[in-house]
Amino acid sequence: MNNQKQQKPTLSGQRFKTRKRDEKERFDPTQFQDCIIQGLTETGTDLEAVAKFLDASGAKLDYRRYAETLFDILVAGGMLAPGGTLADDMMRTDVCVFAAQEDLETMQAFAQVFNKLIRRYKYLEKGFEDEVKKLLLFLKGFSESERNKLAMLTGVLLANGTLNASILNSLYNENLVKEGVSAAFAVKLFKSWINEKDINAVAASLRKVSMDNRLMELFPANKQSVEHFTKYFTEAGLKELSEYVRNQQTIGARKELQKELQEQMSRGDPFKDIILYVKEEMKKNNIPEPVVIGIVWSSVMSTVEWNKKEELVAEQAIKHLKQYSPLLAAFTTQGQSELTLLLKIQEYCYDNIHFMKAFQKIVVLFYKAEVLSEEPILKWYKDAHVAKGKSVFLEQMKKFVEWLKNAEEESESEAEEVKPWRTSLKLGVTDPGMANS
Repeated sequence: MNNQKQQKPTLSGQRFKTRKRDEKERFDPTQFQDCIIQGLTETGTDLEAVAKFLDASGAKLDYRRYAETLFDILVAGGMLAPGGTLADDMMRTDVCVFAAQEDLETMQAFAQVFNKLIRRYKYLEKGFEDEVKKLLLFLKGFSESERNKLAMLTGVLLANGTLNASILNSLYNENLVKEGVSAAFAVKLFKSWINEKDINAVAASLRKVSMDNRLMELFPANKQSVEHFTKYFTEAGLKELSEYVRNQQTIGARKELQKELQEQMSRGDPFKDIILYVKEEMKKNNIPEPVVIGIVWSSVMSTVEWNKKEELVAEQAIKHLKQYSPLLAAFTTQGQSELTLLLKIQEYCYDNIHFMKAFQKIVVLFYKAEVLSEEPILKWYKDAHVAKGKSVFLEQMKKFVEWLKNAEEESESEAEEVKPWRTSLKLGVTDPGMANS
């Protein structure tokens, strides 16, 4: 028996070299840049020809790999060094945004070039957004004319949807804000954006990316006020933007007021403290009383969990609202405020079906508590009501309104007599016929 171990077979032969397609291609933007600049030089300033050249070149050149280089050339004429300066030893072209005429029409034409390119090569969309964010951070490295052209172009591209409004985050860079570059750039940008669309479309785009409440951050902290923003942009010819920001600030102040009001109520703070706080906020944020009474009403109605049974909710509502009547009365010192409250009650009772039969009881309670007076109630009944539940609520109020009208017509001597409604109110009854039974 052969005890020798058999040797394992071994593979021998020639070792193959790595195939070219498996080798990692060296990143070399210079050659790519030379091809693009040569092509742009041949097309000249005819932007239709430029768009066709870029469309065709995408099939031969690696746009995906060299997107940043491509956009640097189209905007600045060559590859940008950190800070926004052109590299000295590189080729450059005058067929670019920065070398073009400084007017909106020319920037609109360039916007079409970018739009066509990105529509044709969809994968460039992200790279282009990143490029614009970078360019905005480089603003200090550009001349005033170059910044103006970039601002106009950006505004047009935001308007046609090529860019997302989130790119504006770059403008909140501390150094750009401090030196006033961000605000000046924003003026040109918003002018071209609003020229293409309107303030409502601009507002919708800003709101989508939560930028609608951040525009004042274009200024340093010591200048972040509605007054400063309004003055700066109105003088620059953007009154509609100033008004939009003022309205946004007011809306924000109202939301904050309602939030704080609900917290104070849930803590059980004294009414005198709550009233003092609300009046200070009214003065500070210029919020009119009719608006405030709507906020107070909403806050009062949100502090309790309502019974789901219709026959019980009216009693619960009267008890709750009687407690808060002094607070509501503090903000119905104007006829318009009373009318606003009546409309709020009507809408609430309609929108919350369990309250449909409680409308008249609430109005009568507020009349007794001097939250509401005769004239606004009569005005509401005659022509100031809204359509929601109109027929139901007018029918509920019919007898009470008739009593109010009769009371107004009576002479001073007759006013001393005991009236069915006065008696019924003292008894807590809402039907005058019941007062005699």
